[in-house]
Amino acid sequence: MKKTLLFIMLGLLSSSLFAYSDLDMDGVDDSVDKCPNTPLTDLVDINGCTKKMLISPHHFDIIVGANYSGSNYASLNQTNTYSSSLQIDYYYKNFSLQVSTSYYKTDGDGYNETGMNDSFLGISYQFKPLQSLSLRIGAGALLPTYNTALNNNNTDYTASANVSYTLGKANIFGGYIYTMINDDDIVGTVAYQNTNAFSGGLGYYVTNKLYISGAYNSSDSIYVGVEKVRTVSAYGYYSITTHWFSTFSYAYGLSDSASDNAVSLKLGYYF
Repeated sequence: MKKTLLFIMLGLLSSSLFAYSDLDMDGVDDSVDKCPNTPLTDLVDINGCTKKMLISPHHFDIIVGANYSGSNYASLNQTNTYSSSLQIDYYYKNFSLQVSTSYYKTDGDGYNETGMNDSFLGISYQFKPLQSLSLRIGAGALLPTYNTALNNNNTDYTASANVSYTLGKANIFGGYIYTMINDDDIVGTVAYQNTNAFSGGLGYYVTNKLYISGAYNSSDSIYVGVEKVRTVSAYGYYSITTHWFSTFSYAYGLSDSASDNAVSLKLGYYF
């Protein structure tokens, strides 16, 4: 009799064990789990639904850079401009917020100048209608921290759209930026205009740490009557560690209105 009861109890226990199922491993049986696909990183309630994300959706990065550009227009002396830049980005899910500024020093024949460039404040949203297709839209403001005698004294506004299509390790990308220039004209000297800027190129993920790309860029000048600013550029991104990364870019001017050469090297920390 005791053996019979023991076998019955073992049978019931084994049946209950085999009947238990928890595919998303959140500690709540699938039969009563109202959110059956919660990530392993989520803390769930008694219904199996996310109560708290253990990995924060909030992220930041800080990027510092050293930049150089050199020009030798046909009608102007050779000039060399060096600048140091600071950029801070905040990310929340598909949203991002960016703040950037830089300090420059320009040297030319009998001419030198130092000061702040315009600072930028912008927000963007990224969404993926397809796994391989990424779209990003944004808006921003160029704050007049650049002080000149050319009435560059008002805030300008930007709107942008970017698209990227990935195929294996390669991607095709393009972008458009519209800038509303609000600076005051100087009668008989300078007339400002709104600008349209376009870019497009190809990129390749050499490894899971290294990405490189090349692009063609064209933008209206902010000055009426000046030819478009056209360049070709190369870009590289390298992930040093989980948190540290670096970028490199080089641009070659195709028009007289563009810098002949421009180089940028940046170091960033992501957390």
